[in-house]
Amino acid sequence: MRISNVRPDPSATDRAGTRDQRPTQPRQAEPESAPPSRFPVSVIMERRRVSNNRWLSESWHAIGVTVGSDRAGGEQAETEANPRLIVEGPDAAQYLWQGLIAELFVDEAESYYHNLMVGTPGCYIVTRPRADGMPEPVIVSLSFDAGQAYSEGDETVHNVPLPAELYRAAEAFVLAHYVPEKKKKRKRTDWKEQTWEQHRGQNHGGQ
Repeated sequence: MRISNVRPDPSATDRAGTRDQRPTQPRQAEPESAPPSRFPVSVIMERRRVSNNRWLSESWHAIGVTVGSDRAGGEQAETEANPRLIVEGPDAAQYLWQGLIAELFVDEAESYYHNLMVGTPGCYIVTRPRADGMPEPVIVSLSFDAGQAYSEGDETVHNVPLPAELYRAAEAFVLAHYVPEKKKKRKRTDWKEQTWEQHRGQNHGGQ
């Protein structure tokens, strides 16, 4: 039996071991795209005839918000100068105001969350009177806090039900940007023990 005198090359073994033991780098997950935060919307305003009032002949109310643009250009830069009459009757008429934008902001995510948690989530519309007296929608917000702030600033704010499209958009936005704080459990006070300690202190102090 012949034993070979040729010694193995240690560098070859090291290279093979290094190649086999090379750590694999984990693939980085592709960043998820942020949910959209701007939506073209239109506001439906209704004019109602007021009877038996010598000081007031009509009243205006926002009755709904629709999502999307009727124009082929996508989002519109500014509100149209004049609304479109869509319904007219003897006692009421409805006008469609186009060209508004409902925008979501990260610093208002908590307010969107609380809005979505109520029984009937709302959409808040700020209107301002034109020279002819017709109220013009200028702001559409999903934030209850913003609506309340405008109302306290003597602005006219209308509250209409939140459309399903904006509800889903606000829900995705809140999930991406807001984590509700966990409520801390309050430690219950042992009033019986506290009363006993006060009683003992009064007795000791009187001696």
